[in-house]
Amino acid sequence: MSSKIILGENQYGKAEVRVVKITRDTNRHEIEDLNVTSQLRGDFTAAHLEGDNAHVVATDTQKNTIYAFARDGIGSPEAFLLRLGEHFTSSFDWVTGGRWEAESYAWNRIQAHGSEHDHSFVRNGQEVRTAVLVRDGADTHLISGLKDLTVLKSTQSGFVGYPRDRYTTLPETTDRILATDVSARWRFKPGTDFSALDFNKSYDDVKGLLLEGFTEKYSHALQQTLFDMGTKVLEAHSEIDEIKFSMPNKHHFLVDLSPFGLDNPNEVFFAADRPYGLIEATVQRDDATAAPAAWSGIAGFC
Repeated sequence: MSSKIILGENQYGKAEVRVVKITRDTNRHEIEDLNVTSQLRGDFTAAHLEGDNAHVVATDTQKNTIYAFARDGIGSPEAFLLRLGEHFTSSFDWVTGGRWEAESYAWNRIQAHGSEHDHSFVRNGQEVRTAVLVRDGADTHLISGLKDLTVLKSTQSGFVGYPRDRYTTLPETTDRILATDVSARWRFKPGTDFSALDFNKSYDDVKGLLLEGFTEKYSHALQQTLFDMGTKVLEAHSEIDEIKFSMPNKHHFLVDLSPFGLDNPNEVFFAADRPYGLIEATVQRDDATAAPAAWSGIAGFC
């Protein structure tokens, strides 16, 4: 008994197009720095089955489009992806959708002789900003986010009350270091008027709320802190439906200094990079519209 072999879901494009835009309309220059991926979806059956490239918009063309669009400015990664998505789906009848993704790298002005320099910058290594646009016919999904935002609180955290068996060696503690690298992505509600949003202001505000949420309460577990952080964002931003987190528990173990005749009143630690706990969760509104298509292809988020 044989089954017919058919072509399943597919997409293609140009990955990781590095584009840096310098705006020079005054002596005080501005810098925008993105890593952009463009992937198109639509009627590409003939290319796969027959080698007919009549519908294949070259990946080189996609790369060049990204550079050409940057000439008019970027503004925000979200706005830039929206422009790209509209261009490709309106310019080629057979392109019915796609997935566009960007990482944005921040630069700060160098402080020189007591003031910010007009055209010299230092890379801001605090976090990487992310954005994903998915278009599927009439449906548009937009996800903003960040990754590698490293945070630590030196007290007001503990871990007790967990089940113990013969393999459990971890001692309970009511005072520990809590540290993590925050990766978070938040999805805007369907039907949001994106033209009315200031994505840069929105991003700065969400990041600030995440940081505040990390600090505010005693943490009984990283799971609790994660939920508090997400709740704070959703309560302040009605245009966001859900926020997903992936957060490693960056363990700090107290060093035993007794062999050296020294005490250690919770001050000297060994920072272990692996293995680590990995906490992932979604914080969402109870009436949020499910959008599995928006998250397809985003690894590391449940």
